[in-house]
Amino acid sequence: DDFDELVVSNSDVVLKNIAEDLRNRLPIEAMFNSEHQAVQKIHQHPLPMIHVDAFLYDDDFVDSLCEEGKMSRSYCTECGSYKTASLEFISHSFSLMELKFLYQHVLPDLTGKVVVDVGSRLGAVLFAGYLYSSASQLYGVEMNADFCQLQEIMITKYQFIDRIKVVHADICTQASLLQKADVVVMNNVFEYFLDRQEQARAWEFIACNVRKRGSLLVTVPSLTESLSKLQTNIQLSQWVEEMQLNYDVYMEKDVDREALEQIHLYKIL
Repeated sequence: DDFDELVVSNSDVVLKNIAEDLRNRLPIEAMFNSEHQAVQKIHQHPLPMIHVDAFLYDDDFVDSLCEEGKMSRSYCTECGSYKTASLEFISHSFSLMELKFLYQHVLPDLTGKVVVDVGSRLGAVLFAGYLYSSASQLYGVEMNADFCQLQEIMITKYQFIDRIKVVHADICTQASLLQKADVVVMNNVFEYFLDRQEQARAWEFIACNVRKRGSLLVTVPSLTESLSKLQTNIQLSQWVEEMQLNYDVYMEKDVDREALEQIHLYKIL
């Protein structure tokens, strides 16, 4: 454990400090009342679901919150009985492990490259990109003004202003930004925030504008899964080629391989 402490890089420490700063500014579920549609969709899920932001709360942190009675991993299926079931957790952010996997093992050297995070939320992809890569510019496009404000506070506090820019906008107004991007990141981006018709429109817009040959698209979940429930004219085989990823690069204990396997990388044809 002492050795583990020594090898934690300065970048890890900075990201953990940012996560702590954000935890102190957010309710425990890390959602704002302004996210009406996302809150409603989580409540409408057939089984009880809870939003736990993976950037803010790792498994150990969730365990400690459960011990304090502030969170639970299970729900009662029949009030008053011992019959319980596991709660389904959903996160709209990458965990620290997933961010390191993304920048150290999924993406190539980003020197001089432009990264666009669609639905940047807390800014985790942007902050990790600043710390773990040499990307020349990192843009976050976020519709929610509350999250834009939070990101701006962190960017200023941690002096990331030279390479990170947050754009308060609907991605469907950002054609030129998408067209110049070398890497586009989309993590659970539309499903909980738009109805199906709006999701289809947004995906059509992305497919129309993320066209720079050889540029990269990172998605969670896969494009096939995201588009399977929508009616679109997107021909995946003519737009992208999926790149094989090595999900076994981490040898540490407690690696959530299932979470890593949700990350998909595509090259634009």
